[in-house]
Amino acid sequence: MKQKILIADDDTSLRRVLEYNLTAAGYDVTAVPSAEEALAVFRELSPDLVITDMKMPGMDGMQLLQKLKAISPELLVIMITAFGTVDIAVEAMKAGAYDYITKPFNRDELLLTVAKALQFTRLSEENRQLKSELSDRSDYRVIVGSSPSMAKVFQVIDKVSATDASVLITGESGTGKELAARALHKQSQRSGAPFIAVNCAAIPRDLLESELFGHVKGAFTGAIKDISGRFEQADGGTIFLDEIGELPIELQPKLLRVLQERTVEPVGGGRLKKLDIRVVAATNLDIDKALEEGKFREDLYYRLAVIQLHLPALRQRPDDIPVLVRHFCERSGAAGVRFERDAMSALQGYQWPGNVRELENVIERILIMRDSDTITLGDIPEKLLRRDNSGSNSVINLPSEGYPLEKLEREVVVEALRRNGWNQTAAARFLSIPRHTLIYRMEKYSIEPGDADQVL
Repeated sequence: MKQKILIADDDTSLRRVLEYNLTAAGYDVTAVPSAEEALAVFRELSPDLVITDMKMPGMDGMQLLQKLKAISPELLVIMITAFGTVDIAVEAMKAGAYDYITKPFNRDELLLTVAKALQFTRLSEENRQLKSELSDRSDYRVIVGSSPSMAKVFQVIDKVSATDASVLITGESGTGKELAARALHKQSQRSGAPFIAVNCAAIPRDLLESELFGHVKGAFTGAIKDISGRFEQADGGTIFLDEIGELPIELQPKLLRVLQERTVEPVGGGRLKKLDIRVVAATNLDIDKALEEGKFREDLYYRLAVIQLHLPALRQRPDDIPVLVRHFCERSGAAGVRFERDAMSALQGYQWPGNVRELENVIERILIMRDSDTITLGDIPEKLLRRDNSGSNSVINLPSEGYPLEKLEREVVVEALRRNGWNQTAAARFLSIPRHTLIYRMEKYSIEPGDADQVL
């Protein structure tokens, strides 16, 4: 179904140009000569986007914006303004406009602005649908994202949660590995039973065995009574072993035996205890490297990784950042807060070494320190605005073992096209190269629009 666009402009020639270019681009366009007529037909049309001139006889664009937002707060509106009145357009954005374009503008600029607005609408709608579908899964709702890479994560969780297969969750710190583990448990038949989380890196090495498997009275100094371990506490439910890569090598055989036999023997002996548990583990380490170096047993790895679920880093899914920001604002009781385009672009351009956890921390700080409900570039922490080539904020983060130059160039071209809505002119400007050079690279690497997923 074609996306609907409503245009309000009293300039007949400009209105016809807008209608012609947007219709040729595949949109369902309705154009009217006044704000009053636009308001009259709005409810009947239910457009996906409204484009309005700022200055018109009678009701002007700002008044139309305010009335439309009162009817439909989520509606996206693009303002058309003359050169020299950009300050008025900025005021319109503070009042709820999505973006503005300045006359005179060319076809590519128009189509790019419209495409970005409609893409934002689509992502927001997908996220709302996702939240609605998962409304009865309290732990699952906080895993937010609508990018292709996160859609794959949700698909795996949906398929695997109904089984008792062991799952190994990988990903950098702060990507939400425990949230994914809780989602697997919440959707399983074990949801009414305990979910026991253990951080293997946080428990002192000499206490970890007792913590996991329990101990009997007299097993060691201070063991004054029998204590059940985390595995026994999780009986009937799920045990989550976070930072499993930090498990001491001498404890790994005992864990393997628990997984194989589904029985646990407390420290100090005593009778074996039969368990009915599901095991979910997680690590932020390079598990293949740990296997090569002999720091992690292969047989244990294969027992844990019946299913392997990888959570992408936040820098690999920048399109999810606006959705996550809105989620954190709503959760903090600041649903009315709005981020200006430059401020949101700064968040999307940062590399986020701390991933979603770091983003949540930054948004909380911004909300506390803000002076108004409109977040500008000046509200963004300074470290997010630096663009040096050192540390985690480097544009390129190459693996230590090296990376093919041609593959890197292809990924850069695909990413530039994706960020600019696959508009070649805009992508070429983004890369500071002529358009014909971009087209040559696309032909050289056989790049098609569907290749966007390969960058994520």
